[in-house]
Parts: sequence; structure tokens; C-alpha cells
Amino acid sequence: MTETLSPVDSGAPRRLLHRRSIECYGYQRDDGLWDIEARMVDTKTYGFANHDRGRIEPGEPLHGMWLRVTCDDDLTIVDAQAVTEHGPFRQCPDIAPAYDRLKGLQIGKGFDRAIRSLFDGAAGCTHLRELLRPIATTAFQTIFPAREKKRREQAADHKPGILDSCYALRSDGEVVQREWPAFYTGAETPPANALDKAVETPDS
Repeated sequence: MTETLSPVDSGAPRRLLHRRSIECYGYQRDDGLWDIEARMVDTKTYGFANHDRGRIEPGEPLHGMWLRVTCDDDLTIVDAQAVTEHGPFRQCPDIAPAYDRLKGLQIGKGFDRAIRSLFDGAAGCTHLRELLRPIATTAFQTIFPAREKKRREQAADHKPGILDSCYALRSDGEVVQREWPAFYTGAETPPANALDKAVETPDS
């Protein structure tokens, strides 16, 4: 195989030998929690012998791993599951239960250090550990926008604390009339820019 979908100019003829695919998925659960899943697949364009599997054919996964973490709104992991579907050694799936130790960790500052201490070396799987970084960024991309949307919807029913904190943000002022009309207490007149437009006349 010589072609890929890459727009990058290689500068020389080449042939594809190895492909690593990492896919991440963020789910909002009906129980209020969040599932973040990542999958890694390694394939080669040529076949080769393998002691435990006999032979791995072109396009057949050398590595095939899944990792799921379930988080709350604060990005604290409340559940985790790892699955190794394909590995070069028959012992590879045996380490999956170790990732139950992710429970209780919070994705954020110090997360990388925590996973290194838990799963470094023989305490974990190199490839499952590599999935934890994209899982973390996928968690942010999944949870933060939904959480912010929820915050804005809830805030719509409550007067923002910033109102009446200064002259410009007085509740009967133009800024509040424009930005927070539901909490405007002044006269029911259009904002200044609207009045300006109202008095504009065509050039004679």
C-alpha cells in the first residue's frame, strides 16, 4: 500500500507499513453521568509470524484495546473498564482488571502523574496507558460544553451577581437592557443604538 489520506507532502515515494488508529467517543448517559471511550488499533500491511497467535495477517490487528471511564460532572472517575481484544501475547488481556484503580481519580491537574504512578512498567499496559491522555481531552470536550449550557440555562432564572455591581451594570441601564433584558428595570425604551437608527433619514 502506497497511498494514504494525508495531505502532507512526503517529499519522496513511500509505502505504508504500519497504521495506528485511535478513536475517542464521548457519551452523555441518561443517569446524569458521562462515558468516555477510547479505542486503539495497530495494523501492518504485511503478515508476520507470532508465537502466541501463529501468524498475524496484513490488516489484522496486532493491538486492539478499548478503555472506558465513567465520570461525573466534576470529571471524577466513578467507573472504568479496559478490554484487550487483540495483543501480541496471550497474557495481554490479563492486565485489564488493573484499570479498575482509575476509580476515584479526577481528570485534571495531576492526572498524568497519577496514572503514571498507578500503571507504570509492569503494573499496566503501555497501550492502555497511552489511551488515557486522549480520554482526558475527550472528557473535557464532551463534558464542559454541556455543563456550560446547563449553567447558562439555570442562570437564566437567576439574577446574575454582576448586575448592580457598578454604574455601567446598573439594572436600569443600557448594558443590562441589551445583555440581560429579563432583569432590566428601567423604562421600556429601545437601546441607544436603536434610537439612533430610528431618527436616520435618507439624504435629500
